[in-house]
Amino acid sequence: MDQVQAMRIFTRIVELGSFSRAAERLQLPRATVSNVLKRLEQRLGVRLLIRTTRQVQVTSEGTLYYQRCVQLLGALEEADTLFSRHKLQPSGKVRIDMPHSLAREIVIPALEDFYRRYPDITLALGANDTHVDLLREGVDCVLRAWETEDDGLVARRIAMLPQLTCASPGYLAAFGVPQSIDDLQQHRAVGYFSLANNRDYPLEFCRNGKLELRELPARLSVSGADAYTSGCRAGIGLIQAARYSLAPWLENGELVEVLAETPPPPMPIYIMYPPGRFLAPRVRVLIDWLIGLFENPKSSDMAVFPANASKQGK
Repeated sequence: MDQVQAMRIFTRIVELGSFSRAAERLQLPRATVSNVLKRLEQRLGVRLLIRTTRQVQVTSEGTLYYQRCVQLLGALEEADTLFSRHKLQPSGKVRIDMPHSLAREIVIPALEDFYRRYPDITLALGANDTHVDLLREGVDCVLRAWETEDDGLVARRIAMLPQLTCASPGYLAAFGVPQSIDDLQQHRAVGYFSLANNRDYPLEFCRNGKLELRELPARLSVSGADAYTSGCRAGIGLIQAARYSLAPWLENGELVEVLAETPPPPMPIYIMYPPGRFLAPRVRVLIDWLIGLFENPKSSDMAVFPANASKQGK
């Protein structure tokens, strides 16, 4: 049995959570995948996976072996590209996921520069505002406005984006323009709810160096950034969002900034990817390019300052 191939098959089963999906992704017969895993477990003398009719569960031994396989396979790929043209000109497909607004307003408009530098790389870009399981869905890296709770991922903060509070002219005509956060008792918001607990996030304000929260009634709650902005433009309530994502509607007068003296705290942007000493060159250059994109913004609406703090998953 080819040990390297067995390790690749095993890691793909873990990441996709399915023998069938792993076989499809690797373009192998399902029976081959099952037999390779069976022989691998026999050789190691441990149970790596528990297979049921509905799912594949990883044992504690399987988790340890998976982490080591990721490191070794990454090192092997790095070694294979050490003296090849791919070291200087990476190639292949990279899967990345990010919020709609980041894709629409920041990343996609700048991609011409990335493709000029790396013409042999193609991107599969998923745009959504929800949690993505990188390993199970085969995603190489993600951009998010929150830090992961998964200690198995590397999370690197690459920027802090200024936020603001705003409303539509029609809403302000009906409810008045608040002069301070103490005037918000008679106001309402468009709710943005957490998919984890279905509760709306409170509005946040920085006053005298302290963070103050306000929970306003919401006739509409949403779970996506585009719907959040649309609710505000429709006059349903106040919202808080990154300035760059609201810039088009602020410029044309559809939205108006309020409470500028007590803005929300800046929004952190994290890039997250699976752990391991080595990253495939095609993934590494994309991550480096994204960091540079946020460190050198073309608009003051985009970033207050870059932040390079990182969190390595245990």
